[in-house]
Amino acid sequence: MQLIEDRAEWRAACDGARRAEKSLGLVPTMGALHRGHRSLVVRAADECDQVAASIFVNPIQFGDASDLERYPRTLAADLELLEGAGCDLVFAPSVTEMYPEFPALPTTSVRAGGLALGFEGSDRPGHFDGVATVVLLLLNLTMPDEAYFGEKDFQQVCVVRQMVEDLGLPTRIVGCPIVREEDGLALSSRNARLSPEGRHAALSLVRALHAGAARSEAGAGLDEIEAAMTSTVRAQEGAALFYAAAVDPTTLERPRALASGQELRLLVAADVEGVRLIDNTGVTLGSPT
Repeated sequence: MQLIEDRAEWRAACDGARRAEKSLGLVPTMGALHRGHRSLVVRAADECDQVAASIFVNPIQFGDASDLERYPRTLAADLELLEGAGCDLVFAPSVTEMYPEFPALPTTSVRAGGLALGFEGSDRPGHFDGVATVVLLLLNLTMPDEAYFGEKDFQQVCVVRQMVEDLGLPTRIVGCPIVREEDGLALSSRNARLSPEGRHAALSLVRALHAGAARSEAGAGLDEIEAAMTSTVRAQEGAALFYAAAVDPTTLERPRALASGQELRLLVAADVEGVRLIDNTGVTLGSPT
């Protein structure tokens, strides 16, 4: 496995894979890797001839400087995980390698609208502009055939996929299933910041999704589905709800009408011990009871 920190060297290495007529899969990450990230690399290795991964804590997607400062950095462990999962190339640039004028923002950046405006976009102004900008930069430097993203950040996958379509990029965006602990907690790099009590409180998110899914399968309306999710989180001491919503999985909007067999995406976000946690699941609306 080759570790690269210079963007020109990275581009040359990725160009070499294409000249050898090898398909290339990219797994963009911010490090602090876990089994969820490993699953993305394993899938990329199954579907592509070579796998490239990036490790870059992107400062322009953080609205809170303290959140950026607290984000875990575990490069040595990350490299070990990537190599064991079958990664071939790793790009771990400095901030100034990616943004030469930092702390000034890039002169040219992406403005993410539409799918980026609600939920995480509403609560974290500028977040998806930063995500879209760094992903576009990574895609242009790498030019992968596929790029793999975990669906725990479901809205992010939607925003990136829309950007790729809008800007006519050739990369296919692949959304991959959420990886969970045995008790159902969605794996997240931020989980490491939780105390044992906080981790227990964090389980209210997956319980909320289960409650919403049960109401969905019973054919309940949106208000009842969302109320079941909301009450579950609010009943948990130590968890402060940001939102609980049932949306169309393509538009991320509340459907105007419901029908049996309709697909919905349940989204939930909450603060636990100062850590922002998100989770989601797909459900199929059942027949009304």
